Amino acid sequence: MPKIDILDTKGNVVGNAELSDRVFGIEPNEPVVHQVVVAQLANKRQGTKGSKTRSEVRGGGRKPWRQKGTGRARAGSSRSPLWIGGGVIFAPKSRDYSKKVNKKVKNLAMRSVFSEKTAEKTLRVVDAFNFEAPKTKAMVEALEALDAKNALVVTSAKDANVYLSARNIEKVQATTVSELNVYDMLKYDVLVLTKDALDKIEEVYA
Repeated sequence: MPKIDILDTKGNVVGNAELSDRVFGIEPNEPVVHQVVVAQLANKRQGTKGSKTRSEVRGGGRKPWRQKGTGRARAGSSRSPLWIGGGVIFAPKSRDYSKKVNKKVKNLAMRSVFSEKTAEKTLRVVDAFNFEAPKTKAMVEALEALDAKNALVVTSAKDANVYLSARNIEKVQATTVSELNVYDMLKYDVLVLTKDALDKIEEVYA
């Protein structure tokens, strides 16, 4: 079982914790991680673009002029794509880009990233962020002490003081265990977990 130091917000070691092999010690499965990231980004797409084809544009039901004898080209509708106010050829249409990922696949991807962060020593565990009020300076100092300037900070539950303290810091994001996802973990260099968040992660993913 891998072990990790538990630090305080000044970077001092205040204890250690044993990490679950099933969550933090598996062989990372890169194809599964890629699949989950692709699905997550696809699910963010709205897919609400759209234009009208000649059959959908209002009007154009009457033939503009007779077929022969005018000297002009034949025309069956004033809503032809060649005319001003006409439809669009091969018009883009709304579509659903979402991809479904099985729960077990997503679970494996999460455990793969946890294990990779552990192996690369880019996982930090903090006993707690005891901010009495939102304070960006305090969060900056804590992350510098943890050597985590580009970090995803994870708490077990919503903590307004932690969230507001991290909100204005470049390359830092605060989230909760329930909102944690593969893409965000890969986006940031260091994963910072509170001790309570670590316990909850092991409970959920073990």
